[in-house]
Amino acid sequence: MTDDVAAKPTRDRFNSKGHAAGRFVAQHLILKPVVWSLVTVQIIGREKVRKTSGAFVVVANHSSHLDAPLILGSLPRRMSRYLAAGAAADYFFDVWWRRGLTALFFNAFPVDRSGNHPRRVSAKELLQRGVPLLVFPEGTRSKDLKLHAFKPGAAALATSVGVPVLPVALIGAGEAHPRGSSWPKPGRLPVGVVYAEPMQAEPGETAAEFMARVKVVIEGLIAEHGPRILASKTDQQAGTEPGGVST
Repeated sequence: MTDDVAAKPTRDRFNSKGHAAGRFVAQHLILKPVVWSLVTVQIIGREKVRKTSGAFVVVANHSSHLDAPLILGSLPRRMSRYLAAGAAADYFFDVWWRRGLTALFFNAFPVDRSGNHPRRVSAKELLQRGVPLLVFPEGTRSKDLKLHAFKPGAAALATSVGVPVLPVALIGAGEAHPRGSSWPKPGRLPVGVVYAEPMQAEPGETAAEFMARVKVVIEGLIAEHGPRILASKTDQQAGTEPGGVST
């Protein structure tokens, strides 16, 4: 092979069509029906992200194990097909079976929270290859259901590659499936997935400043939509069909 022959693009589980087909079965025929049967889901503002193309970084607040399934199940299919979720290396990648399930259902890549786990894949490299990412910048699930400090890593990643950040507010997930519980509470409690317009860093803006703006947007979505979503005990009260979409 001569030097002027372009190298073939990397193909692995993150962007393989075969793996994507397997994830479709796992996510949309197993995971989503189960989650949607346990909670009453309202999706708001999805039309705001439909025109997004190429790689992007989804940034959301984090309080429940429902969070990633709610985002994967609510994004337009073409946007969730290769979405790779950041998962704690010290928990989700510590044993083979949990590592395998996390990869199957969430196309997960390891996030090192302790500094003791060498990187096996670069998040920046994934973005450069066109793989969109899902990042929870609080780093762990909130214990008190409040938003905590957003680490600037996701904003730095997006800025370095020149891709947009998609802010998402998750409402009610922590109440429906609190940290420390093994299963969501009975009664199909209401949860909301609220999308904002994609955001880009402003000229001269630092990653910390950009992430602070993203956090303000998510806080605004929670304040605007939270009271109505949490007050609705059924989809009928919210004016939607079961498992439907509010816009």
